[in-house]
Amino acid sequence: MKRVPAPGAKINVTDDGLAVDATHLGFATSPHEECGVEEAVQLTERHGGEVTVLTLGPPEAAEQLRYAASVGAHRGVLVTTDGSAWDPQRTAAALTEAIVGLEAADGPFDLLVFGNESADAGGFQVGVRVAYALDRPIVNGIKGIEVDVGTDGSGVVRARREIDGGFEVYELPLPAAVGVKEGINLPRYPTMRGRLASKKLEILEVTSAAEPGGQSLERLHRPREAVSETVILGHGPEAAAAVVDVLEELGVA
Repeated sequence: MKRVPAPGAKINVTDDGLAVDATHLGFATSPHEECGVEEAVQLTERHGGEVTVLTLGPPEAAEQLRYAASVGAHRGVLVTTDGSAWDPQRTAAALTEAIVGLEAADGPFDLLVFGNESADAGGFQVGVRVAYALDRPIVNGIKGIEVDVGTDGSGVVRARREIDGGFEVYELPLPAAVGVKEGINLPRYPTMRGRLASKKLEILEVTSAAEPGGQSLERLHRPREAVSETVILGHGPEAAAAVVDVLEELGVA
Protein backbone atom coordinates (compact mmCIF):
# COMPACT_ATOMS: atom_id res chain seq x y z
CA MET A 1 0.00 0.00 0.00
CA LYS A 2 1.08 3.60 -0.47
CA ARG A 3 0.71 6.87 1.40
CA VAL A 4 -0.59 9.50 -1.05
CA PRO A 5 -2.09 12.99 -0.83
CA ALA A 6 -5.75 12.84 0.20
CA PRO A 7 -8.16 12.74 -2.79
CA GLY A 8 -9.36 16.20 -3.77
CA ALA A 9 -6.42 17.98 -2.16
CA LYS A 10 -4.85 20.92 -3.97
CA ILE A 11 -1.37 19.82 -5.00
CA ASN A 12 1.35 22.47 -4.94
CA VAL A 13 4.84 21.95 -6.34
CA THR A 14 8.03 23.18 -4.70
CA ASP A 15 9.85 26.10 -6.35
CA ASP A 16 12.46 23.81 -7.90
CA GLY A 17 9.73 21.68 -9.50
CA LEU A 18 11.18 18.46 -8.11
CA ALA A 19 8.75 17.61 -5.31
CA VAL A 20 5.24 18.08 -3.99
CA ASP A 21 4.93 20.73 -1.30
CA ALA A 22 3.34 18.75 1.52
CA THR A 23 3.17 21.64 3.99
CA HIS A 24 -0.63 21.82 4.06
CA LEU A 25 -1.50 18.40 2.63
CA GLY A 26 -3.48 15.64 4.27
CA PHE A 27 -2.58 12.05 3.41
CA ALA A 28 -4.49 8.81 2.93
CA THR A 29 -4.09 5.31 1.52
CA SER A 30 -4.13 5.10 -2.26
CA PRO A 31 -7.71 4.04 -3.21
CA HIS A 32 -6.82 0.88 -5.18
CA GLU A 33 -4.66 -0.27 -2.30
CA GLU A 34 -7.34 0.54 0.26
CA CYS A 35 -9.53 -1.91 -1.65
CA GLY A 36 -6.60 -4.34 -1.66
CA VAL A 37 -6.42 -4.24 2.13
CA GLU A 38 -10.17 -4.82 2.39
CA GLU A 39 -9.98 -7.76 -0.01
CA ALA A 40 -7.14 -9.31 1.99
CA VAL A 41 -9.10 -8.94 5.24
CA GLN A 42 -12.17 -10.54 3.66
CA LEU A 43 -10.07 -13.46 2.41
CA THR A 44 -8.71 -14.13 5.89
CA GLU A 45 -12.21 -13.89 7.33
CA ARG A 46 -13.30 -16.65 4.93
CA HIS A 47 -10.19 -18.83 4.91
CA GLY A 48 -8.18 -17.93 8.01
CA GLY A 49 -4.65 -16.63 8.08
CA GLU A 50 -3.21 -13.17 8.64
CA VAL A 51 -2.92 -9.92 6.72
CA THR A 52 0.50 -8.26 6.67
CA VAL A 53 0.46 -4.75 5.25
CA LEU A 54 3.69 -3.45 3.75
CA THR A 55 4.46 0.12 2.74
CA LEU A 56 7.48 2.13 1.70
CA GLY A 57 7.75 5.73 2.80
CA PRO A 58 8.67 8.20 5.52
CA PRO A 59 8.03 7.50 9.21
CA GLU A 60 4.68 9.28 8.86
CA ALA A 61 3.47 6.38 6.68
CA ALA A 62 2.94 4.46 9.92
CA GLU A 63 -0.37 6.36 10.03
CA GLN A 64 -1.61 4.40 6.99
CA LEU A 65 -0.40 1.12 8.49
CA ARG A 66 -2.37 1.82 11.65
CA TYR A 67 -5.44 2.62 9.59
CA ALA A 68 -5.08 -0.77 7.87
CA ALA A 69 -4.87 -2.38 11.31
CA SER A 70 -8.05 -0.56 12.38
CA VAL A 71 -9.98 -2.34 9.59
CA GLY A 72 -8.59 -5.81 10.21
CA ALA A 73 -4.93 -6.12 9.19
CA HIS A 74 -2.78 -8.03 11.65
CA ARG A 75 0.79 -6.84 11.01
CA GLY A 76 2.44 -3.70 9.65
CA VAL A 77 5.83 -3.37 7.99
CA LEU A 78 7.41 -0.04 7.02
CA VAL A 79 10.36 0.21 4.66
CA THR A 80 11.68 3.58 5.73
CA THR A 81 12.76 6.38 3.40
CA ASP A 82 13.61 10.03 3.88
CA GLY A 83 10.33 11.03 2.24
CA SER A 84 11.77 11.60 -1.23
CA ALA A 85 10.09 9.99 -4.21
CA TRP A 86 11.62 6.68 -5.26
CA ASP A 87 11.53 5.45 -8.84
CA PRO A 88 9.53 2.25 -9.48
CA GLN A 89 12.61 0.05 -9.96
CA ARG A 90 14.06 1.07 -6.61
CA THR A 91 10.67 0.78 -4.89
CA ALA A 92 10.08 -2.70 -6.29
CA ALA A 93 13.59 -3.84 -5.33
CA ALA A 94 13.11 -2.60 -1.75
CA LEU A 95 9.70 -4.24 -1.40
CA THR A 96 11.04 -7.50 -2.83
CA GLU A 97 13.91 -7.41 -0.35
CA ALA A 98 11.48 -6.86 2.53
CA ILE A 99 9.17 -9.68 1.41
CA VAL A 100 12.06 -12.11 1.06
CA GLY A 101 13.13 -11.26 4.62
CA LEU A 102 9.63 -11.72 6.02
CA GLU A 103 9.17 -15.04 4.21
CA ALA A 104 12.53 -16.30 5.42
CA ALA A 105 11.29 -15.84 8.97
CA ASP A 106 7.65 -16.93 8.68
CA GLY A 107 7.24 -18.85 5.43
CA PRO A 108 5.89 -17.71 2.05
CA PHE A 109 2.82 -15.52 1.70
CA ASP A 110 0.01 -17.31 -0.13
CA LEU A 111 -1.14 -14.19 -1.95
CA LEU A 112 0.43 -10.78 -2.54
CA VAL A 113 -2.21 -8.12 -3.16
CA PHE A 114 -1.14 -4.87 -4.85
CA GLY A 115 -3.13 -1.87 -5.95
CA ASN A 116 -3.46 -1.72 -9.72
CA GLU A 117 -1.60 1.60 -9.64
CA SER A 118 -0.91 4.30 -7.08
CA ALA A 119 -3.06 7.41 -7.04
CA ASP A 120 -0.11 9.79 -7.32
CA ALA A 121 2.50 8.29 -9.66
CA GLY A 122 0.20 5.90 -11.56
CA GLY A 123 3.13 3.83 -12.81
CA PHE A 124 1.31 0.44 -13.05
CA GLN A 125 4.61 -1.41 -12.60
CA VAL A 126 5.70 -1.89 -8.98
CA GLY A 127 3.49 -4.95 -8.38
CA VAL A 128 4.55 -6.52 -11.67
CA ARG A 129 8.23 -5.93 -10.93
CA VAL A 130 7.95 -7.45 -7.44
CA ALA A 131 6.08 -10.53 -8.70
CA TYR A 132 8.62 -11.01 -11.49
CA ALA A 133 11.52 -10.74 -9.03
CA LEU A 134 9.86 -13.33 -6.77
CA ASP A 135 9.06 -15.59 -9.76
CA ARG A 136 5.30 -15.54 -9.06
CA PRO A 137 2.42 -15.21 -11.49
CA ILE A 138 0.51 -11.92 -11.43
CA VAL A 139 -2.58 -10.48 -13.12
CA ASN A 140 -3.49 -6.79 -12.92
CA GLY A 141 -6.82 -4.99 -13.23
CA ILE A 142 -8.63 -7.48 -10.99
CA LYS A 143 -12.25 -6.95 -9.90
CA GLY A 144 -12.91 -10.33 -8.22
CA ILE A 145 -10.90 -12.92 -6.27
CA GLU A 146 -11.74 -16.48 -5.19
CA VAL A 147 -9.28 -18.77 -3.41
CA ASP A 148 -9.51 -22.56 -3.29
CA VAL A 149 -7.20 -24.50 -1.00
CA GLY A 150 -6.89 -28.27 -1.34
CA THR A 151 -6.60 -30.79 1.48
CA ASP A 152 -2.89 -31.17 0.70
CA GLY A 153 -2.33 -27.45 1.30
CA SER A 154 -1.99 -26.56 -2.38
CA GLY A 155 -4.31 -23.96 -3.76
CA VAL A 156 -5.31 -21.69 -6.63
CA VAL A 157 -6.63 -18.16 -6.90
CA ARG A 158 -9.23 -17.31 -9.54
CA ALA A 159 -8.92 -13.68 -10.54
CA ARG A 160 -11.62 -11.93 -12.55
CA ARG A 161 -10.91 -8.94 -14.79
CA GLU A 162 -13.53 -6.85 -16.54
CA ILE A 163 -13.43 -6.54 -20.33
CA ASP A 164 -15.89 -5.10 -22.83
CA GLY A 165 -19.03 -7.18 -22.58
CA GLY A 166 -17.89 -9.57 -19.87
CA PHE A 167 -14.99 -10.88 -17.78
CA GLU A 168 -11.69 -12.67 -18.19
CA VAL A 169 -11.00 -15.30 -15.51
CA TYR A 170 -7.44 -16.31 -14.66
CA GLU A 171 -6.49 -19.27 -12.50
CA LEU A 172 -3.10 -18.93 -10.80
CA PRO A 173 -1.35 -21.48 -8.58
CA LEU A 174 -0.51 -20.25 -5.10
CA PRO A 175 1.67 -18.51 -4.12
CA ALA A 176 0.66 -15.76 -6.53
CA ALA A 177 0.14 -12.01 -6.82
CA VAL A 178 -2.72 -9.84 -8.06
CA GLY A 179 -3.20 -6.14 -8.73
CA VAL A 180 -6.72 -5.07 -7.71
CA LYS A 181 -8.75 -2.12 -8.91
CA GLU A 182 -10.92 0.23 -6.92
CA GLY A 183 -14.47 -1.12 -6.94
CA ILE A 184 -13.58 -4.75 -6.26
CA ASN A 185 -15.25 -4.15 -2.88
CA LEU A 186 -16.47 -1.38 -0.61
CA PRO A 187 -13.83 -0.77 2.09
CA ARG A 188 -15.22 -0.83 5.60
CA TYR A 189 -14.95 2.01 8.06
CA PRO A 190 -12.87 1.37 11.17
CA THR A 191 -14.78 0.71 14.36
CA MET A 192 -13.88 2.38 17.64
CA ARG A 193 -12.53 -0.96 18.83
CA GLY A 194 -10.45 -1.23 15.68
CA ARG A 195 -9.04 2.27 16.12
CA LEU A 196 -8.04 1.52 19.71
CA ALA A 197 -6.44 -1.77 18.71
CA SER A 198 -4.48 -0.07 15.91
CA LYS A 199 -2.73 2.16 18.44
CA LYS A 200 -1.12 -0.97 19.90
CA LEU A 201 0.10 -2.23 16.53
CA GLU A 202 3.82 -3.01 16.61
CA ILE A 203 5.20 -1.78 13.30
CA LEU A 204 8.29 -3.54 12.02
CA GLU A 205 10.63 -0.96 10.47
CA VAL A 206 13.21 -2.13 7.97
CA THR A 207 15.72 -0.31 5.81
CA SER A 208 16.71 -1.04 2.26
CA ALA A 209 19.95 -0.80 0.37
CA ALA A 210 18.15 -0.75 -3.00
CA GLU A 211 19.83 1.52 -5.53
CA PRO A 212 17.99 3.99 -7.78
CA GLY A 213 16.83 2.52 -11.08
CA GLY A 214 17.03 3.86 -14.60
CA GLN A 215 14.14 6.31 -14.34
CA SER A 216 14.65 9.82 -13.00
CA LEU A 217 12.35 12.75 -12.32
CA GLU A 218 12.98 15.77 -14.53
CA ARG A 219 10.36 18.08 -13.07
CA LEU A 220 6.75 18.21 -11.89
CA HIS A 221 4.31 20.37 -13.80
CA ARG A 222 1.10 21.70 -12.29
CA PRO A 223 -1.36 22.60 -15.08
CA ARG A 224 -2.82 26.08 -15.06
CA GLU A 225 -6.18 26.12 -13.31
CA ALA A 226 -9.15 26.74 -15.58
CA VAL A 227 -11.13 29.75 -14.38
CA SER A 228 -14.79 29.96 -15.31
CA GLU A 229 -16.95 33.05 -14.99
CA THR A 230 -20.71 33.29 -14.76
CA VAL A 231 -22.36 36.22 -16.52
CA ILE A 232 -25.96 37.13 -15.77
CA LEU A 233 -27.57 38.19 -19.03
CA GLY A 234 -30.57 39.72 -17.39
CA HIS A 235 -33.78 38.96 -15.56
CA GLY A 236 -37.15 38.14 -17.06
CA PRO A 237 -38.23 39.12 -20.57
CA GLU A 238 -35.48 41.71 -20.95
CA ALA A 239 -32.89 38.92 -21.05
CA ALA A 240 -34.37 37.44 -24.25
CA ALA A 241 -32.37 39.64 -26.61
CA ALA A 242 -29.10 38.76 -24.85
CA VAL A 243 -29.93 35.05 -25.07
CA VAL A 244 -30.55 35.39 -28.82
CA ASP A 245 -27.18 37.12 -29.23
CA VAL A 246 -25.42 34.26 -27.42
CA LEU A 247 -27.18 31.61 -29.54
CA GLU A 248 -26.21 33.46 -32.73
CA GLU A 249 -22.61 33.66 -31.50
CA LEU A 250 -22.62 29.88 -30.92
CA GLY A 251 -24.17 29.29 -34.36
CA VAL A 252 -27.27 27.54 -33.06
CA ALA A 253 -29.81 30.32 -33.51
